[in-house]
Amino acid sequence: MAPFIVLIGSFLFFRLIGLLGFAYLDGWEPSLRIAVVLMFLFAASAHWGKRRPDLIKMVPPAFPKPGLIVTITGILEIIGAIGLLIPITSSLAAAGLALLLIAMFPANIYAARKGSSMGGKPITSLFPRTIIQIIFITAVILLI
Repeated sequence: MAPFIVLIGSFLFFRLIGLLGFAYLDGWEPSLRIAVVLMFLFAASAHWGKRRPDLIKMVPPAFPKPGLIVTITGILEIIGAIGLLIPITSSLAAAGLALLLIAMFPANIYAARKGSSMGGKPITSLFPRTIIQIIFITAVILLI
């Protein structure tokens, strides 16, 4: 839920800054781009922080080396976020991040069905998690 709040809150903040006269942010696309970057950097930070063990537990048991998977997905989130800021790579980065979100969704399903927790709090149930994931994918696809 926190990455969703980062996405929506930062988008609204940057859009407001654009409406107040900051030319670079005068449009929905630059505001969304920076919001998506912040969301992915925020989400990636959990891959190495105190929430790392919770993320590792979210990986379905069918996948080997869950710690490695969490590390790799965190690195890909950072690379994708940086790629969104570079004009020549932004479309490729957006497509890659959309695919990454789709690839990581089974972990969300597994965690929701298992009743996992994140930071000691129960994670969002499957239906809202699915809606949020669709919003994330849509936001990234809009940047292609």
